[in-house]
Amino acid sequence: MDTTYDVAVIGGGIVGTASAYKIQKKFSDKKIILIEKEKHLADHQTGNNSGVIHSGLYYKPGSKKAINCVRGRKELVSFAREHNIPHDVCGKVVVATDEKELPNLDKIFNIGQQNGIEGIEKIDGHQVREIEPHCAGIKGIWVPVTGIIDYRAATEKMAELVIKIQEKSKIVLGEKVEEIEDGSECNTVITSKGKYKAKHLIFCGGLQADRLARKDKVDLDEKVVGFRGDYYELTDQAKHKVRNLIYPVPNPDFPFLGVHFTRMTNGEVECGPNAVFTFKREGYGKTDFDLKDTIDALSYKGTWNLFMKNMSFGINEYRRAFSKKLFLKTLQRLIPDLTMDDIKEGRSGVRALLLKDNGDTKDDFRIMYNDRSIHVLNAPSPAATAALAIGEDVSQMAIDHFGLKD
Repeated sequence: MDTTYDVAVIGGGIVGTASAYKIQKKFSDKKIILIEKEKHLADHQTGNNSGVIHSGLYYKPGSKKAINCVRGRKELVSFAREHNIPHDVCGKVVVATDEKELPNLDKIFNIGQQNGIEGIEKIDGHQVREIEPHCAGIKGIWVPVTGIIDYRAATEKMAELVIKIQEKSKIVLGEKVEEIEDGSECNTVITSKGKYKAKHLIFCGGLQADRLARKDKVDLDEKVVGFRGDYYELTDQAKHKVRNLIYPVPNPDFPFLGVHFTRMTNGEVECGPNAVFTFKREGYGKTDFDLKDTIDALSYKGTWNLFMKNMSFGINEYRRAFSKKLFLKTLQRLIPDLTMDDIKEGRSGVRALLLKDNGDTKDDFRIMYNDRSIHVLNAPSPAATAALAIGEDVSQMAIDHFGLKD
């Protein structure tokens, strides 16, 4: 039978899956198809991030990031409790190790208060060491609502619930979207293995968001550029040196949070990530290379403007990517008694940055729509934490702009 789906969601990371789940929950009679090009859900940014449930501490008050992170965090924790997803709201410390960092520490604390982060408090060096005995810090912020979670498990549960709510909905894995054909009544999504008809499309493509938008004839000036983050892990002899999560005070001139320590839900402790330009959008190895991705990024003005703005940071990040000694030196700013034997190479992740041609990376969450399509174009961290809130926004947009109704 030639099935026409009410909604096709392209992209099976946590944002796409949460969007499918939210729509299905509101409209139990609608048939939804979720299409993911990999053989498993959450195989890219969702499954390769640090697993942190972010509090919403750093984001501009009133921004979509700030609002959705706080809203999404609360909903994610409730979801995890209800469905037995491995998680732990263990709290974190943000630590200043130098007097020069104190003004920015105060600024972050004030932002956290404006964003309504529950229970945050300023702490002194003694209190830092009570929470994290091996951590060196002169002052800090205690953030009790930060946690850790298995984002893959959360994503898989959301997909499972879509089918549980509506058995005629479908999860398609291992099929890459090649083309979108417009029709008078519906769109045809052509994949590497088949064709699917859908009245409305929602794109949550992450690292491929710009390319999918152009396939759907969206006029987009920006371009996605990938940055790899490498992690180290603490060896068994050193795991006791980190109880939960330890973050540095982020440098306001650098578009990433900086190297931090994260206890994972499986008991491992990760250190990282750094941030280096990757020559392959979905390349997790240090020497991974894709000619199309490289030309795409290096022929774009925005990439070079980003490089020029962050030249000294970028050089240092690359040096650390290939030097365990330099990586350790960065980690020792927070935990001075770490040694070379305390860390071992871990995994890597790649994050998508939607770059403007001026090299700006600090864009808020960005969602666009046309008559039949919604595109989640920019969903950097804390998108995994905020996924259920983003999914709620997408589902409301489907009601407002698609006229989706029972």
